Amino acid sequence: MRWNVPNSLTLARFAAVPLFLVFLFMPGTVFKILALAIFAVAALTDAVDGYLARSLREVTTFGKLADPIADKVLVAAALVSFVEFGELRAIPVIVILAREFLVTGLRIFAIAEGVVVPASSLGKLKTISHVGLVLFILATRYFGIGEWGELAKQGFLYLAVALAVVSGGEYFWRARALFRPRLTP
Repeated sequence: MRWNVPNSLTLARFAAVPLFLVFLFMPGTVFKILALAIFAVAALTDAVDGYLARSLREVTTFGKLADPIADKVLVAAALVSFVEFGELRAIPVIVILAREFLVTGLRIFAIAEGVVVPASSLGKLKTISHVGLVLFILATRYFGIGEWGELAKQGFLYLAVALAVVSGGEYFWRARALFRPRLTP
């Protein structure tokens, strides 16, 4: 791995996950605020590391592989925690996580076949919707937003699930040539 700022930010995002979880599960408002702040900063590093890697021409193989995994680990940790807290039901979280595993598997398969399946605009919107869902739940859980909060949370959840399914389908559609039978000489 080549050591550079974008890769350091990706590694920092991985390191933020256990710290986020510790604060998320600790009692007390200060810890909840810290959990929200850590998640927000970690999520922000996703945009920053990608921008820096491209603008500084420091895109690395490590970054291409580790960056999306760091995002998935961060969001998955939050969503699974919300199931335990009773904030979310398991089925939508399972749908979201299944999409992540399937698309990651597809991208690994594509790499093995010598094909790159780049991130799509729908995939990026999916990520934004998942981060938005987590931030909304963290904010409403600890700061309260009134009666409309539950309705808005359900709206964020439906959007996150819909974008997960649609963007996952788009990845498989764009990579459909990988699944066509090939003639061997």
